[in-house]
Amino acid sequence: MDNSQRPQVYFIGAGPGDPELITLKGINAIKRCRTVIYAGSLVAPEILDHCIAGAAIHNSASMNLEQIIAVMVAATGEGHSVARLHTGDPSLYGAIQEQMAELDQRDIAYSVIPGVTAVFAAAAALRTELTAPEQSQTLVISRIAGRTPVPEDEEVARLACHGGTFCFYLSVNRFGEIARQFLDQGWSPQTPVAMVYRASWPDELMRRGTLADMAGQIAESGVNKHAVVIIGKPLGAIGAYSKLYDRDFSHGTRP
Repeated sequence: MDNSQRPQVYFIGAGPGDPELITLKGINAIKRCRTVIYAGSLVAPEILDHCIAGAAIHNSASMNLEQIIAVMVAATGEGHSVARLHTGDPSLYGAIQEQMAELDQRDIAYSVIPGVTAVFAAAAALRTELTAPEQSQTLVISRIAGRTPVPEDEEVARLACHGGTFCFYLSVNRFGEIARQFLDQGWSPQTPVAMVYRASWPDELMRRGTLADMAGQIAESGVNKHAVVIIGKPLGAIGAYSKLYDRDFSHGTRP
């Protein structure tokens, strides 16, 4: 039996919140699965409407790794595929590597279906381009160290030594520390910053400010989780236009 016929686990990016921000491929996979494991309140409940009638649906919010794997093993052992729904894109802070390692040990097939991550939903809400010409051509996605540490060479102070646009996940409650380290590395206090809470959800909340005042804005908003913070020049006034559509700029399909 080839992998297309074997029962398997689909790791599916369910998007940042808006139930329409899941790929058609992800929806089609859900419709093939008699077992679904979803990441609790981080996944829009409307996405579960795509489950087939009678599907066994498990909320992983209170499950540990062993329990999740046990459900996958039981389902595939009975010849059923499993939809494992992760928020955003499963490759970012999705904890899928350990799940795949456990499936490898058991010779259970799996595949990954990408999704829309929160920083891109946030950029859409802000109506901004994260890699703007002559302002930033680099996007850094990171988080501040907490209960889960970060490697020493990825600490905020070291990241701030470089230019680019920075997006911090899982860090909104400690933005004051992030701002201080950017300022210590010589960044202007007037560097544009944006905070987007629950990007693409109905209760989405945005704040725009600077390295100097965003910590205060976040405190005033009461937001302490489920938000991304973006730092960088593209959040401010538009810089140079792209060469891509410049009438005097030639390329392979336009002389």
